[in-house]
Amino acid sequence: MAKKEVTVEQKLRALYDLQLIDSRVDEIRNVRGELPLEVEDLEDEVAGLNKRLEKLNNDLETIDENIKSKKNLIEEAKALIKKYGEQQKNVRNNREYNSLSKEVEFQELEIQLAEKHIKEHKAQIVQKNEIISQTKGKLGERNEHLSHKKGELDAILAETQKEEEALIAKSQDFQRDIEERLIGAYNRIRQNVKNGLAVVAIERGASGGSFFTIPPQVQMEIASRKKIITDEHSGRILVDQELAREEKEKMEALFAKL
Repeated sequence: MAKKEVTVEQKLRALYDLQLIDSRVDEIRNVRGELPLEVEDLEDEVAGLNKRLEKLNNDLETIDENIKSKKNLIEEAKALIKKYGEQQKNVRNNREYNSLSKEVEFQELEIQLAEKHIKEHKAQIVQKNEIISQTKGKLGERNEHLSHKKGELDAILAETQKEEEALIAKSQDFQRDIEERLIGAYNRIRQNVKNGLAVVAIERGASGGSFFTIPPQVQMEIASRKKIITDEHSGRILVDQELAREEKEKMEALFAKL
């Protein structure tokens, strides 16, 4: 359905009202600041630390299994040494005796190697436990910090979320009453300026937030509200101070009801 015909003044008022609503949303989001990102980063860090702890504990289990395996190997080697020792008592010649002696020596070397590996594994356990202790300490600190930041964010959201949602709905309602061409221009200007102000009032002969003086003739044209005029320096849409004052009063009354 085509939008109803409206005057330039009505368009300027609608644009300024939209600016006031969107600026209010910007203020609410500025209050939250970097908190949502901080919470997200902390959650990622906590997840990373938990994953690290899980891996370290799995490593400990693997090392423990390796120690058990080496201990079993030692017991098997000792049993073989005993067996070969008994067999040596019943040998018929030196060749058999020497062959059994070599088997005993081999098993003794196996025991020495296994004991060396057990010692290394135990050193790894000490090292892993130190890392686990440090990681748990850091995890505790990060969890505490995360809980604090989440509390801050939840408190701000509890205060502002309902208002923000209502304002966004109002912004969408106001946009429906403004022609697409103007909405497109408004959004482009908002994206290109630091403070998101696409529509500003004249203050002391200059556009709001600017030091560039607007010629008196242009000021008169703006006050006549007969055409949409933009600031040649910033590209912002300009409205006169009286219109801005009237719309601010109207929108403040609206905000008070949200």
